[in-house]
Amino acid sequence: MTTHSNTPAGWYPDPHGASQTLRYWDGAQWTQHTNSQQQGAGQAPQMPQQSAGPDPRVQRQVQQQAGVTAGGTGGGTLFTEPVLVVNQKAKLIEVTNEYKVMDQNGNQLGSVTQVGQSALKKVLRFVSSLDQYMTHKLEIRDAHGQPVLLLTRPAKFLKSRVIVQRPDGSQVGEIVQQNVIGKINFAINVDGQQVGAIKAENWRAWNFAIVDHTENEVARITKTWEGLAKTMFTTADNYVLQIHYQLPEPLLSLVVATALTVDTALKQDARGFG
Repeated sequence: MTTHSNTPAGWYPDPHGASQTLRYWDGAQWTQHTNSQQQGAGQAPQMPQQSAGPDPRVQRQVQQQAGVTAGGTGGGTLFTEPVLVVNQKAKLIEVTNEYKVMDQNGNQLGSVTQVGQSALKKVLRFVSSLDQYMTHKLEIRDAHGQPVLLLTRPAKFLKSRVIVQRPDGSQVGEIVQQNVIGKINFAINVDGQQVGAIKAENWRAWNFAIVDHTENEVARITKTWEGLAKTMFTTADNYVLQIHYQLPEPLLSLVVATALTVDTALKQDARGFG
């Protein structure tokens, strides 16, 4: 006997969840939304909002501040766009790093969120800069909120090291700081072999050239001006990543991870005007 369900189109039993849980399928992948996150299972899911048109503020950041010439559109994901815009959420007091990641027109592609912070670490961050020496963990998430890369920066004294993993725990590679004095450089390593490097172009580490193992520049990170008020009174940092051509894996994932977490990797203590 056939029965009629009140479940709306697109909602299915969660293949990885408990019973009585529904998850939305957008035609390509399962989203993070479940029926418990909606006002009711009979309502349509609230999918990530896309811009109605190009955002002039983001375009100005890319073209005028970062000096990046507008290019063709990519595939609409963190790993297929030639330009990524990384803007940190502005906060008067920062106890958790949060970043919004967009394409060159302002469409949101994903986010970066610091995870796993203890109450003690948040207190230390509030009253001092001692947290810079502690372990930091971040999740790079796609437009649906699903983790695509996991990053761990172990506790450090002088030099930073960032471990990049897939959501299943498999390791992609490492980003390892090479020096302390002068222009900061990082090695990009895979299975103990260096496949590239990130090179600061000045001692304050505002801008970086990313090169492959042959020293050929494959991408560039440019820090953009947030405005006087933000610079003086908030902790926000904004960057633009330009990838010059489609990179092979795992170099692509490591370049994206570098650009989206460069501020945490360096963990600069003093606020400057850059």
